[in-house]
Amino acid sequence: MKFKFCHNNFNVLNLEKSLEFYEKALGLTETKRSVAEDGSFILVFLGDGETTHKLELTWLRDWDRPYNLGDNEFHVALRVEDFEGAYNLHKKMDCICYENKEMGIYFIADPDNYWIEILPMDK
Repeated sequence: MKFKFCHNNFNVLNLEKSLEFYEKALGLTETKRSVAEDGSFILVFLGDGETTHKLELTWLRDWDRPYNLGDNEFHVALRVEDFEGAYNLHKKMDCICYENKEMGIYFIADPDNYWIEILPMDK
């Protein structure tokens, strides 16, 4: 039996704000959308255009408070060819929430405070 990664999910408060963030910060674009018949939720899958792995954003109509992310030790990681260019973009967007210069990595936080690790291609 062999398992393969399919997607990760983040629940979001403001779907449009999150979609704008992921497009601007990471170049992720919508690949699929599912809307509940009763309008109670929307699922949007984002892709990088190169891999099959997706990030699923879930918006729940009746959720009215920030999600409790606990100690926020979980995260998604992405590699980037132009690490310095990405760093400068994220610095300008003011979304860098943690840097580890010794390891040569940093994390950005999305509008709901989910952390995304940014790695150079050689890490």
